[in-house]
Parts: sequence; C-alpha cells; structure tokens
Amino acid sequence: MHHDIFNGDADGLCSLLQLRLAQPIPDAIRITGTKRDTLLLAQVPDLHGSSITVLDISLDRNREFLLRLLHQGNRIQYIDHHYAGDIPRSHLLTACIDQRPDICTSLLVNALIGGKYGKWAVCGAFGDNLDIPARQLARELVLSEDRIQQLQETGELLNYNSYGETVDDLHIAPLALYAGMAQFDDPLDFFAQSPLLPRLRLGFQADLEQALRIKEHGLAGKNRVYFFPDTAWARRVSGVFANRKATEKTDAAHALMTSNRDGSWRISVRAPLSDSRDADTLCRKFPTGGGRAGAAGVTSLPHAMLDSFLAEFQRMYQ
Repeated sequence: MHHDIFNGDADGLCSLLQLRLAQPIPDAIRITGTKRDTLLLAQVPDLHGSSITVLDISLDRNREFLLRLLHQGNRIQYIDHHYAGDIPRSHLLTACIDQRPDICTSLLVNALIGGKYGKWAVCGAFGDNLDIPARQLARELVLSEDRIQQLQETGELLNYNSYGETVDDLHIAPLALYAGMAQFDDPLDFFAQSPLLPRLRLGFQADLEQALRIKEHGLAGKNRVYFFPDTAWARRVSGVFANRKATEKTDAAHALMTSNRDGSWRISVRAPLSDSRDADTLCRKFPTGGGRAGAAGVTSLPHAMLDSFLAEFQRMYQ
C-alpha cells in the first residue's frame, strides 16, 4: 500500500497533484494537515516493504521517523526545499532536496515530470510567495497576464487555507481540498469551475479586512512586527498577510506573532525579498522552529522567550 505524505499548503497540494496526474496511484493513502503540521511521518503506521512519497516537509524535522521507516524496509521518495541537514544514505531513499531560496517543491516536481502540468507548479510557487520564479515559468508557458493573475490568486488562496492551529481552523480540510483540485488537470479550469475557490475568496476577504486593522508593533529600524490575537481568523490569514507585507516593503524583514491558545506564540517570518536569507536559521534557534531561507516560522514559542526572539530577529536582519 502506497502512502503520500504532503504539506497541506499550496506548495504541498500542487506538488502532489502534479505528481499524481503524471504518475497515478489511485488507491494511495494520503496524510496531510495544516501548514505547520510538519511531523507528518510520525503519523505513518508501522509499514514493512511498502512505498512512500514525501512532499514539502522538512527531512530534518522528520529524521527520527524517516530512519524508522527506512529500517522497516520501505522505499521512500522525498522531494522538498526546506532545511534537511544530513541526508541519510540508503538504497531505499530517493531524495530530491534543493534548499535554494528561489525554489519550492512544486517547481522541483515540475522538473522531475518534464513540465507536464506546469500551470499547477505556477500556482504552488505563487502560494509560496515566489513571484519571480512563478512568473518566469508562466512566461515559458506563454500565459497572458490575465491567466497569470488567475493562477496567482489560486495559489494564494490555497496557501491561505493552510494556516491554522488545527484543521478545524481552516475553511476546507486539506484532504477535501486536494480531492476537489484533483478533478482538474488544469488550474485555470479549477479557477473557473470549482465551488471551492469562491468559498476561500469570501473567507479571505473577511479575514484580511480584520488583519489590516492591526497596527505595526513599535520596533526600531526598518523591520516590521505584527501581533495577532488568539482567533481562527488571525491564524488563517497570518501567512498571506506576512507575504503581502514582505512584498510591500522588500528591504525589510517581517515577523507576524499570533497568540496560541496555551499562551505561546505562533510566528511567521519573512526574510527581506531583496536579501532572502536565514529565516530558517533564525527560527531553528527556537523550539518548534523551521522552514526555508526566505520564509520560516515557529509553531509554539514559549512566552518567556518572546523578547529573545525579537532581539535575535533584529540582529539577524540589521
């Protein structure tokens, strides 16, 4: 029995969809979650001699569970762009990992399958706030500006839906969203025909209206920090809000702090788009932190460490 393990954000969804359109496995068992549900390999039951595909989650965060599955004789394909650390050596592991800041898993899958479903890769790249690579691929596909904007909105709405403390925070569970997407080979048809995107669009507009009322936290220098309350709307819109602010002021780093129910902080960090580096390095210095060079986060920062995080954030992006 094959298992597909994938991040529930735009990049994870679009990566798996491309791969399964090109290489169908109809009876695959799928495991996913919110964007910050990164320890997904922990959810894989004891398997022996099976096959697994892993998309868009950090190998380093899942190392213990990956080694267990390899020890049990499972053949694993691992495609990702987050910090990986040392990649295990095993004839059972096929790893395609590229940690450059201008790459995402959707673009890696696009290359692996020969560009057969490139428009879905454009959506995934836009969802990961990689506008320049997304537009470059869109130009190679000879798409009009109107079509590009439709793919951009699709990617951003898919990504918006992935942010939450639990799946209950989301408008649409990622497995259900994937099932709706999988009915379309072409994301432009998904944009025009699916009832899911209008639902996400309405939710996004309502959430963004509330987010735009949040004032910037007073911070010396060019960088910007925002504090969001412990509400479902704040958790849902946090990622897209951070991406928009990063695009708005490209020479600044951005940190969005959302209060968790237990009093800790869920943090989204965006490195300056003009100097896309070290967001993952910063976040990995704190418990539950991880990500990639341009965008990273901390799932549950203890309140007592908040001042230390802000000081390190400022030091990293002077």
